[in-house]
Amino acid sequence: MSDRDEQLELVRHAAETLLPQLTERLVRLQLGELEVQEGELRLRVVGAAAIAPTVGVSARSGANEASAAETNQAPAATRQGVTSPAVGFFVYADALGPGLDVQKGDELGHVEVLGIRHDVRAPRSGTVTNLVSEAGEPVEYGQLLIEMEPGG
Repeated sequence: MSDRDEQLELVRHAAETLLPQLTERLVRLQLGELEVQEGELRLRVVGAAAIAPTVGVSARSGANEASAAETNQAPAATRQGVTSPAVGFFVYADALGPGLDVQKGDELGHVEVLGIRHDVRAPRSGTVTNLVSEAGEPVEYGQLLIEMEPGG
């Protein structure tokens, strides 16, 4: 089997098997984007409320290159929150909850991406007012995780 045949087989597998599963999860979990890697295949499904999901497929060797989703989702002006630094699964730090005073730089939790932790730290000192996401929930880049009131 030639390299081209192997790549075509990867794309066929993505189109017939992975794409329907990922699209269903994207819609069910109300995510804006979902990306997975299986061997040399990297599949990214992006959806928006107003348009049908779009798909990007890469089937070349060395598909470990980093990609960052840059979305311009600004929280409401009155909301002061902490957002996700990456697409992955969010886990809160132990004992974090509403009413807890935190200092700038304190660990609030982490987003796990393919087994790699991306720390979520307090961007400023304040008091936690609301835990927006569920522990272990899939999150996307820029998604609001925690609401805070500014403090000393």
